[in-house]
Amino acid sequence: MNTPIVTDQDLAHLRRTLELAERGRGRTSPNPVVGAVVVGADGEVIGEGYHHAYGGPHAERVAIESCSKDTTGGTIYVSLEPCAHEGKQPPCTEAIIEAGLSRVVYASDDPTEKASGRGPGNLRDEGIEVIAPQGEIAASARMINQPFRKHAKTGRPHVLFKSAQTLDGKVATASGDSQWISSEESRELAHRFRAECDAIAVGIGTALSDDPMLTSRIEGAAPDRQPIRVIFDSEARLPLDSALVASAREVPVLVVASRAAPREALSRLEAMGVDVIVASGENEAARVVSALNELGSRDIQSLLLEGGPHLAGAFFEAGEVDWLTLFLAPIVLGGKQARASVEGSGVERVADAYRALRVQSDRIGDDLLITAFMREW
Repeated sequence: MNTPIVTDQDLAHLRRTLELAERGRGRTSPNPVVGAVVVGADGEVIGEGYHHAYGGPHAERVAIESCSKDTTGGTIYVSLEPCAHEGKQPPCTEAIIEAGLSRVVYASDDPTEKASGRGPGNLRDEGIEVIAPQGEIAASARMINQPFRKHAKTGRPHVLFKSAQTLDGKVATASGDSQWISSEESRELAHRFRAECDAIAVGIGTALSDDPMLTSRIEGAAPDRQPIRVIFDSEARLPLDSALVASAREVPVLVVASRAAPREALSRLEAMGVDVIVASGENEAARVVSALNELGSRDIQSLLLEGGPHLAGAFFEAGEVDWLTLFLAPIVLGGKQARASVEGSGVERVADAYRALRVQSDRIGDDLLITAFMREW
């Protein structure tokens, strides 16, 4: 059997599908972000599109419907393999077949049980050439859908741990003051992270000390889509007059308690519109996994972990930090009692440290943004 030829132009069109897919970021969950480009039989780009929002048309149909010329004999490039199952939208394979396209090139597999391999198989059965290039383009396509992929493979949300810290690794002074360590530009980007995630999590210590709202406040964010606010609160101490509880009927709040939480306290929170789950497990790390399993069962695919250091330590000990972002500010706090970004029991040997697969850095205002990819799916 001849190996399909993948040209530089094919790869260029696939890179364009990744750019298009990013336009749907923050609006498509629990669906993936997907982009598509249609090229006519003469090699000219005649249409493109992306999945705009959950429940709306998929990228392939948007791209085909946008075409300015006849699609017969053309090629469609997609960032993710076309689906063959019926959901809120009809199968994309049907649209491709009806459009008379003769070639499909896609960058990434779909790991969900209902989709994996079915779409490409159906298209090949119809005599359509299907190509899935490997290498860098496939890796890039998988990276843009890490929350979707982790959820499909484990049932748990992808966890992005975000922290702002000083050059000496501190996130707050001994008195607890932390406003503001990072620059205004960094804080604006952090709000974009919130807008793009399904949920945001903090520990009860952060909720008590800061009385935060934990909402996304950026221009251009979907007005009807705020992250679910998750509070890890083992003893259900979240005050009924807190900003979180007061706004629970407008923006969902979910308290993760332990079996040690008083039933009366949980009932009072529920009466105020707060959702409550009781996580199982004999230690904090086990309860983190239990909570993530429950969140995943609710189609929460991405979780932004904002703190504090105690909760961050529990997530690391549970092995549930997928990506780590550090806004490193050009200041030094000093002080033995100043808080570090990650606490918990830690590891006994450097050889046992949590090690990133790769790291990248960017300048954000006066800060250095370090992104560490701890796991890839």
